[in-house]
Amino acid sequence: MTADLPRGESTGASPAPIVRDRFNSPFQASARFVAQRGLLRPVVWHNLVTVTVRGQENVKDVTGAYVVVANHSSHLDTPLIMGGLPRHMVRYLAAGAAADYFFDIWWRRGLTALFFNAFPVQRTKGGIRSISAKSLLQRGIPLLVFPEGTRSKDGTFGPFKPGAAALASSVGVPIVPVAIVGANIAHPRGTNWPKRGRLPVGVIIGTPMYAGKSENPVDFTQRIKEQISLLRDANTADILGSRTRKKGATN
Repeated sequence: MTADLPRGESTGASPAPIVRDRFNSPFQASARFVAQRGLLRPVVWHNLVTVTVRGQENVKDVTGAYVVVANHSSHLDTPLIMGGLPRHMVRYLAAGAAADYFFDIWWRRGLTALFFNAFPVQRTKGGIRSISAKSLLQRGIPLLVFPEGTRSKDGTFGPFKPGAAALASSVGVPIVPVAIVGANIAHPRGTNWPKRGRLPVGVIIGTPMYAGKSENPVDFTQRIKEQISLLRDANTADILGSRTRKKGATN
């Protein structure tokens, strides 16, 4: 574990001049740690939902740049992932966030940047200019990406766009697959606040994945999606318990 940004050479990322900004500022990383672990995590983990985290041992040696890829069904997903990954992995982790929603109002833009080191992802033409995700990876900054692009309405997986797989392949960094379980039940899309009762949710972290030498981004994306699906399916019944059997919830 190290507090310093790992060098790109160790991850396969191309060397790049050191640029200091909010994405790799040690001062802002410290402020973000306080915000995440001192404010956000206690509220979400101890007051809103009951969280189970599995698979941290799969990423104990992961350093440098990488791309965390997860299914997306709730506004809880990002705080759950930020709180569930080992501390050394989230110090500089930058989350992609929809520019048309999270960056359209100054206070929401500021809070998103503070808590999640977020960078804008353009879903529509025009508006705020996206920041190059590739340039962040090349600087050693890991990314969190939801390849579905939007939250699922019922917890089922939507199509995974190949951008994250193409990005990781082009820079030579691993994909870290993460399955979110139960978040769509605890805080469904279209609701303003999680349901009462601290419903169970899970964060399942898989083994880092690399694209094969001749594997194209579409095929790599399908393999990533299948792995996340396996992680989810293997843990859903145990984490959700009787709720799965009674209501048929499958996340």
